[in-house]
Amino acid sequence: MNGATLLICASLLAIDGDSIKCDGVNMRDMGDGKPFVSGYDTPEISRPKCQQELELGRAAKVRMQELLSQPGVKVFDSGEQDRYERPLVWVVLPDGKRAGSVLISEGLAKVWTPGYVAEWCDLE
Repeated sequence: MNGATLLICASLLAIDGDSIKCDGVNMRDMGDGKPFVSGYDTPEISRPKCQQELELGRAAKVRMQELLSQPGVKVFDSGEQDRYERPLVWVVLPDGKRAGSVLISEGLAKVWTPGYVAEWCDLE
């Protein structure tokens, strides 16, 4: 997170499991990742491929909102944007963990690297 800028958000909301809204601006959380190198992915809720993906996506969004609601959460801007022109950020929890690593550890997200293909249906 060298060179990252701390953002001050009066309003911090989960859009889905890996996207947040800080004062009305959509942002993409990278968890423990680095811009365009690594990060995490959560199931889609807007265009899920199956019911299982929808349910997991909804659970990831709820969990992200729980994490964002903790007093002392910090959002750091990397200075980079994704292909949708959303700032790439790190959500850091009061205990120092990143939101993405919590979602991964709870089975609500997967590690993302270039070439990653999302598959959330028919998981055992």
